[in-house]
Amino acid sequence: MSANSSTAGRLLWQGPACISWKWDMEGAFYHLANCILLLGFMGGSGVYGCFYLFGFLGTGYLCCVLWGWFNACGLDIVIWSVLLAVACLLQLAHLVYRLREDTLTEEFNLLYKTLCLPLQVPLQTYKDIVHCCEEQVLTLATEQTYAVEGETPINRLSLLLSGRVRVSQDGQFLHYIFPYQFMDSPEWESLHPSEEGVFQVTLTAETSCSYISWPRKSLHLLLTKERYISCLFSALLGYDISEKLYTLNDKLFAKFGLRFDIRLPSLYRILGPTASDVGPESEKDDEETHEPATGPPRASSTSDQQTPPRSPPPAATNLPAPPSRARMSRPDSGFLASRTPLQSYSQVTSRGQAPLAPVHTPEL
Repeated sequence: MSANSSTAGRLLWQGPACISWKWDMEGAFYHLANCILLLGFMGGSGVYGCFYLFGFLGTGYLCCVLWGWFNACGLDIVIWSVLLAVACLLQLAHLVYRLREDTLTEEFNLLYKTLCLPLQVPLQTYKDIVHCCEEQVLTLATEQTYAVEGETPINRLSLLLSGRVRVSQDGQFLHYIFPYQFMDSPEWESLHPSEEGVFQVTLTAETSCSYISWPRKSLHLLLTKERYISCLFSALLGYDISEKLYTLNDKLFAKFGLRFDIRLPSLYRILGPTASDVGPESEKDDEETHEPATGPPRASSTSDQQTPPRSPPPAATNLPAPPSRARMSRPDSGFLASRTPLQSYSQVTSRGQAPLAPVHTPEL
């Protein structure tokens, strides 16, 4: 045992004695191989760093094969260099295969750059979202309906990639859906995962459209498993719904010349009727209401002017009944446009009805 330890110590500290040193230099392949190996070990991390690393290492080991074959004439040098070079080439082939497998199509790549890259969404997370929709891009022909009011079930969530979709209810236009907007975000948010429902609006393609669609159950399962993706969809859907509400508000402003607060409950109600649709009884009530203000002023005597102001009399018990708040048609835009905005607003609010709202707004 002591003899073995002394031999090991001698080899470790003294080393084998070289009989003679070679003064001639090795061939050019040896020096080239070492230079390339040095560059290869300076590679970084990541996919492209691995490409750099294994590319230079494979080239360096090939140079070692040439040096062992032509200069060193050593079979062991050639065999080990060949094995290392083959391992590097196999690693490069595996990297190429992974890149081809994870490559996104043009539509999904553009969607990532437009919608997810500004939010700094990791690429792998985006691939999980795309995988949930089975990486399929669906199309709609011109005037083809995506959903029919009262018939189509709410069983998916779709995002428009190209084209333009018209949203209407009872034949009345509500707003447009443009690329990179959700097509059915209000319907998605209006239902719980266990509930079922149907569309309350009709979605029709005005041009040739392409979109992606997530099945409801698959997407709910993904959102339950991945909290980050759930927060991401909550932010995107909330922004999309707010954009649709502001679009409806801008439409009303352009039509009536008045801008209202979209948070008011009156957004989901029906506007009052025109003056011609009210009926003689309502017109008579209006005339009686405005008659004291339009009559000629009465001349007051000096004694009346000197009399101190009296307290107002108690309210009369026989006040006229308020006008009916029945649901009727919306005022004509031409009628409101002929008046100033203040007159139009007083005309509508004097009848006690909501001053805005698209007719038959979908219930969210």
